Amino acid sequence: MARTQRVSEQYAGIDFGPLVASSGDEVVTHSYVRDVPLPSGRTLALITLDNGKDHTRPNTLGPVTLTELGGVLDGLRERAGRGEIDAIAVTGKRYILAAGADLSKIELLADRESALRIAQLGHAVYARLTETGVPSFAFINGLALGGGLEIALNCDYRTIDASAAAVALPEVFLGIIPGWGGATLLPNLIGIEHAIEVVISNPLKQNRTLRPQQVKDLGIADAIFPPVNYLEDSLRWADGVLGGTIKVERPNQPGTIERTVKWPIAIRVARKTLEERIGTVPRSPYAALELLAGAAKRSRAEGFAAEDEALADLISGDQFRASIYAFNLVQKRGKRPVGAPDKELAQKVGKVGIIGAGLMAQQFALLFVRRLQVPIVITDLDQARIDKAVGYIHDQLDQLHAKGRLSSDDLNKLKGLVTGTTDRAAFADCDWVIEAVFEETAVKQQVFAEIEAYVRPDAILATNTSSLSVDEIGARLEHPERLVGFHFFNPVAVMPLVEVVDAPKTSEAALATAVAVAAKLKKTAVITKDGTGFVVNRLLTRLFSDAMEAVERGTPFETVVEAQQPFGFPMDPFVLLDLVGLKVGQHVLDTHAAAFPDRYRASAALAELADAGALVDKDEQGRVKGISKLAREIVARHRIPGSEPYTAAELRRKIEDGLADEAHRILEEGIVAAPEDIDLAVITGAGWPFQMGGVTPYLDRVGASERVFGDTFHHPVIKGVG
Repeated sequence: MARTQRVSEQYAGIDFGPLVASSGDEVVTHSYVRDVPLPSGRTLALITLDNGKDHTRPNTLGPVTLTELGGVLDGLRERAGRGEIDAIAVTGKRYILAAGADLSKIELLADRESALRIAQLGHAVYARLTETGVPSFAFINGLALGGGLEIALNCDYRTIDASAAAVALPEVFLGIIPGWGGATLLPNLIGIEHAIEVVISNPLKQNRTLRPQQVKDLGIADAIFPPVNYLEDSLRWADGVLGGTIKVERPNQPGTIERTVKWPIAIRVARKTLEERIGTVPRSPYAALELLAGAAKRSRAEGFAAEDEALADLISGDQFRASIYAFNLVQKRGKRPVGAPDKELAQKVGKVGIIGAGLMAQQFALLFVRRLQVPIVITDLDQARIDKAVGYIHDQLDQLHAKGRLSSDDLNKLKGLVTGTTDRAAFADCDWVIEAVFEETAVKQQVFAEIEAYVRPDAILATNTSSLSVDEIGARLEHPERLVGFHFFNPVAVMPLVEVVDAPKTSEAALATAVAVAAKLKKTAVITKDGTGFVVNRLLTRLFSDAMEAVERGTPFETVVEAQQPFGFPMDPFVLLDLVGLKVGQHVLDTHAAAFPDRYRASAALAELADAGALVDKDEQGRVKGISKLAREIVARHRIPGSEPYTAAELRRKIEDGLADEAHRILEEGIVAAPEDIDLAVITGAGWPFQMGGVTPYLDRVGASERVFGDTFHHPVIKGVG
């Protein structure tokens, strides 16, 4: 009878030498092997992955690393054939199994063929984990992401340390798919619904990871042990499995009925959910879904081959390169704001004052008290309004406690830190005071002039203005140098960005303090110069201006939505405008139209829509059903005389060119230092999709940059090689 072909043998004729040779100065994660005698007298060969760095530099998996691991596994197969070992196991250095593929040299992949080779190399090596002739185990002793988790999935059995930092398959978040077995093996291990959650849903929820107990409960790990004697416990458990005294049960592993009936239904539901949530522009979630769908019927070898092709397509495409650019912005540039003064200049913030008691002020107070854990005092003109705000904050803290996110002691402590009063004297010992009042220069000038009479000379004042001049807001202050812009995005708890505005008179101490406060709030700070709209609102308002002009020219709302779909936004401009608030949107558009009348156009239709509170219809659950009949009637009344409607293609080009023009002007005016700051701001503040890389790479790729100013924002342009 013919021997069944090993999965790794389908890759045997491929030359991986050029890929290894082009790996540059890869930080190699070595595969160290030692024999471990088990209590039964059996011998287990333990592979420890270790790059020689401390825990701040996790193990990663590049071509040289994979080749070395493959060689080690080949040697162990020979030893197993001679009867020298009874099992193999893979673990990692302290706290870390592996953080996945080494993406630092991704620019060295010059074409689709190179991308295909890296996919095939991973499969060629990982497949050997089940081909040594003896059972294989993975001891997940810490961080296991992407290709790191896929090492474990390719083994026969898995344990996990109860203190492991994070476990996930984050590839979809980066514009690719789990391409070293994850999309094939995981659904056949834990079922299709759980696999969709891990492979697609979690990455799209700000890269949510799994806790160790979840890993065990899902059936990804067969056993969980405390960290004290994790390795020893895992070895004893493995010995029991080998000897048959421990039976491994996997309750979520799918059977025939799930594969034939439940599987396709879950795929259809997931596809519909994706289309509603993110549209159809992002490629990786749908590619992952196709692989998960096929995993019900494909053999291991067929599944790996499908992963190879999908991964090669995505790695060589635009969206992956853009995603890596965006990821690096958030992880590196976002943590070291460009233009920040020496952090030693930052003043200590031991008490916070908030002017205003509305919804935004309430969100500020909740965030500040949770992150800074210092006294928070709220003031307004009406004590009843203040009491309502404090009550709301206490209620939100109660809800966090009910969800197990706050202990009883922390709950009582945080509640005690939040107070409110109409007496401005309570602000006398505040170190940081931020306003959350109506978006009008005169109103903000007045509240700051009043509060300055009470606060200490060194207290920092912050304005949350979204589009007004910080310099003008501080015009009535005796010490305008203490004023800094600190623009949050709504909802405050969710949106990562704070635009920190360095106005002409802002001192370095005020700016440094603002950057330090943003960091303590766990927000991404982008430092901008003073100017209407700063970065995010200036660009979004240009888009809104063009959208409203289009419908006033008779362009159907549906055509406007179609025109902006290639941008990849999770919601269309009218749904976003409804979310922001029609009154707010109108005010911001009017502010920009006054500042830049040559490029922004005040909308009479939007003004009436805001007064009527009419734009979209919603169902009982608050989901948008479409543009309301009243909104269509209002817009029709404001038809621009003699105008013609746009086609989707015409409007798309107009919007793209408008954004390219505005982004270029922002840079020319020195509002921010570089295109990277624009992209960091729109990604973290406007939800501009990761897979687009922000706005400037997109505008380069579609030719808008060349059309508008005869150059590109990036050199070279951030695009794929396929």
